[in-house]
Amino acid sequence: MKFVHAADLHIDSPLRGLDRYPGAPVEQIRGATRRALENLVNLCLAEEVDLLLLAGDIYDGDWKDYSTGLFFAAQLSRLRAARVDVVLLYGNHDAESNITRHLELPENARRLDPRRPESIVFDRLGVAVHGQSFATKAVTDDLAAGYPDARAGLFNIGMLHTCLSGREGHDNYAPCSLNTLVGKRYDYWALGHVHTREVLSRDPYIAFPGNLQGRHARETGEKGALLVAVDDGRITSVEHRPLDVVRWSACEVDLSPAASADDIVDLTREELERRLAEADGRTLAARVFLCGATKAHAALRADFERWTGQIRAIANDLGGALWIERVLSRTISPLQVGALEERDDAIGQLTRSLRALRDDEAGLSSLLREFASLRNKLPVEAREGDDAIRLDDPAFLREALDDVEHTLISRLLGASDAP
Repeated sequence: MKFVHAADLHIDSPLRGLDRYPGAPVEQIRGATRRALENLVNLCLAEEVDLLLLAGDIYDGDWKDYSTGLFFAAQLSRLRAARVDVVLLYGNHDAESNITRHLELPENARRLDPRRPESIVFDRLGVAVHGQSFATKAVTDDLAAGYPDARAGLFNIGMLHTCLSGREGHDNYAPCSLNTLVGKRYDYWALGHVHTREVLSRDPYIAFPGNLQGRHARETGEKGALLVAVDDGRITSVEHRPLDVVRWSACEVDLSPAASADDIVDLTREELERRLAEADGRTLAARVFLCGATKAHAALRADFERWTGQIRAIANDLGGALWIERVLSRTISPLQVGALEERDDAIGQLTRSLRALRDDEAGLSSLLREFASLRNKLPVEAREGDDAIRLDDPAFLREALDDVEHTLISRLLGASDAP
């Protein structure tokens, strides 16, 4: 028996803000979630799987029109013809969709009940699937605690849309402990909600597959689903299969080898060519970070717009499969490394304070509390999308502290770049 575990499809996600980027392949990126679903169905057919599990957030809330639901149903109908059964649940995004409740699914697809945990048994496969959909967007109860016991003599699968005990950047929905999941004595837990692939346990196997298609610059790397093979009631293999069609990359370019400013473009081109080859024919959307202690730092800082333009031109040279989403500089003068923290002046004190704060969980928490009232005053467009100002996210705050350090210290040091 084989099955595929996927989650967080976010079909027709609106991807707000792309129009602000000149040259962005907007339609290609916005159509990526549909094409990734087609790839998922193709995988199921090619591998002749018996079962497809979709662990929530299939949609992104209410649809703009009915075509989203019709497209999804049409893809499931392709699986019906191949006798592939589908079990799905709704998570925090699709639970709130009124249209979702009225979508007619093909007879090979079963939706888990939002009112209570239920079990679906496939006698021909010897499989029991246990789970519960979200009844509302914000489910904060421990749903897993109420799941039924494992069925004797069957391969038991639990499906759950959850943050577990908490995941940075994800809302605290359907929280539960790993011990609760293990205690159910299921053979496999198909989780959803967290967009980063993660294996939490191998006995029993408990995993987030990550989302099917990255939607913005924070959802980087391979995205896809897990293909699971079972023999005589035991898992024999679990393989991640990439299914994304647009790959987002945080492309860090080490400029420390640069002897002069002219090397900036050459080093960036080498790294982008490598990332493009790894994308294996997919469109690559790259956010470029220029990093390192480099002799090119002063020239880069003096005319950053010029070098950004030259880096964007690389995309034209390498063909239409590459788009430079943004270029950010995090370089520093070689003379600053190791010396700034030792200085007995304001710059030394500032450097020490910023670096200490990044590692101070209590200090960061206090700062986040200070920002809480400010966050509510931000306009909606500043709180949504990839460029959102996330004043409630410790990871965002750490990135901001890095930017503060590099920008402020460079300006304090002045044009000479001498410590």
